[in-house]
Amino acid sequence: MVKYLSFFLCFVSLCSGCNSSFDNTSDLTIKVSFSDTVGKNALDGRLLLLLSDDFGDEPRFQINDGLNTQLVFGMNVDNLKPGESKTFNSEIFGYPYPKLSEIPPGEYNVQALLHVYETFNLSTGQTVKLPMDNGEGQKWNRSPGNLYSEPFKITISENGSLNINVTMDKIIPPIKEPADTEWIKHIKVKSEKLSKFWGKDIYLGAHVLLPKGFDEHPEAKYPLMIFHGHFPSDFGGFRTTSPDPNMKPEYSERFGVEGYNIVQEQEAYDFYKRWNEPDFPRMLIVEIQHPTPYYDDSYAVNSASQGPYGDAITYELIPEIEKQFRGLGEGWSRFLYGGSTGGWEALAVQVKYPDEYNGCFAACPDPIDFRAYCLTNIYEDKNAYYYDSDHKTLEVPSHRNYLGQIQSTLRQGNHLELVLGDKSRSGQQWDIWEATYSPQGEDGYPVRIWDKKTGEIDHNVAEYWKENYDLRYILERDWDKLGDNLEGKIHIYCGDMDNYYLNNAVYLMEDFLESTTDPYYEGEVLYGDRAEHCWNGDPELPNHITRMRYNTMYVPKIMKRIAESAPKGADLTSWLYE
Repeated sequence: MVKYLSFFLCFVSLCSGCNSSFDNTSDLTIKVSFSDTVGKNALDGRLLLLLSDDFGDEPRFQINDGLNTQLVFGMNVDNLKPGESKTFNSEIFGYPYPKLSEIPPGEYNVQALLHVYETFNLSTGQTVKLPMDNGEGQKWNRSPGNLYSEPFKITISENGSLNINVTMDKIIPPIKEPADTEWIKHIKVKSEKLSKFWGKDIYLGAHVLLPKGFDEHPEAKYPLMIFHGHFPSDFGGFRTTSPDPNMKPEYSERFGVEGYNIVQEQEAYDFYKRWNEPDFPRMLIVEIQHPTPYYDDSYAVNSASQGPYGDAITYELIPEIEKQFRGLGEGWSRFLYGGSTGGWEALAVQVKYPDEYNGCFAACPDPIDFRAYCLTNIYEDKNAYYYDSDHKTLEVPSHRNYLGQIQSTLRQGNHLELVLGDKSRSGQQWDIWEATYSPQGEDGYPVRIWDKKTGEIDHNVAEYWKENYDLRYILERDWDKLGDNLEGKIHIYCGDMDNYYLNNAVYLMEDFLESTTDPYYEGEVLYGDRAEHCWNGDPELPNHITRMRYNTMYVPKIMKRIAESAPKGADLTSWLYE
């Protein structure tokens, strides 16, 4: 109780403007450059200065939106040459301390990193500078080609002067692509649609899990299960051997489970065994890769600032997968599923392409009604960061645990993003929503939904979001056109204590779906009691288990759907061998 009371008092102090950080009046300046040993050419990008008083890992791996975050400051650099230095001082915005002068005295590891940008000449006529994904899934601290320095220790003293030089003399190496196996194949497809939009070659990828008997049954064609989610480095949750008996158990802080690494490997092996059982339907499962210069994932829809990812995936990537691996290639045989980002994508793709897919299973989806954009109503609220009050300042939370204890606020998370990259270039959650949903600005970047520093909402932008990406609004607006093609296809699952308050939008969506009568939606919306992110519909088993069973949980429902909806003469037998 003392711990929670202490946190609450600190939170109130911060909200009331009594900043508890140390006001260091020292002249602290840190100059950063890069050595010609890691590059001879001038570079553009986001230059980050990182400090940490936790010496267990490099500072670049300790920046987050939680209570244990370390410190980061950021600036844009254009045409930065080898040996040319840039100066960090108290004018450079930082997180969680806005200024270098507010850092408390003490010992810190200091490190610098340059998140390199490329230039894109868009088909819309604008030129933008953004970080290309380099096989890592848009992680600024791990992206191949980024420059960084080894951390070293400094001492910040009270009322003292400190001038430091940091030289970036290391470069993050390339990532080795996964190799094909007997069961898992990997493909990359150049997207003509996306390459035209971005002004350079853009590729989409996929990891394909083959069914048992794929080579022995060349006559068979298969249904397709498309798993949406964050950038997968390879097909996850599938292994052909049991866990190593000598593996050292690791504790999962998120789930409070000892030996969770062993549990994960056992689940992956159990799935392999289930995949090979005689009664399991033979089908293709794919995890797709579609990172953009804004995020690890495009959100699988067309957008003004990212281009036609929805069309590219549906009309270029999926048909190529089906061609190479003998998919049935028709809408009735394709199913969408995923959680969180993937949950939103599964539902959005089903809504945007109702004839091309035969059902979506959307677990803990990102906000599907922007009246509950987490805890913000973007149409009616004036400010995203603070509740409306004449005499009290109270910040809007952004993350909680299953007991409702708060770990971060909306303002804090957005300020972290602003430090990591302006113009929606942080590669983080709030910015990708903006990059996907917003109109494109005159400068080629997404128009802000709210002022990133103050939280003031632009309601003109909100109306654009509403008409194009508010899934509940779109369904309600267009149900007379969409209803017949979506009947029986919508399934949504969410914990009622979702960490990011995503259940609030699900409630609003359920209100609409249950009110539909012409036709009734004939799907399901289910909630997990006290379940956190990302509950996916199993009322019996805990979340830390069911999150690894997407590939088997929805199969009975898919088979039922196929039996009820496949057109006359459809191939319902070639893929049902033992």
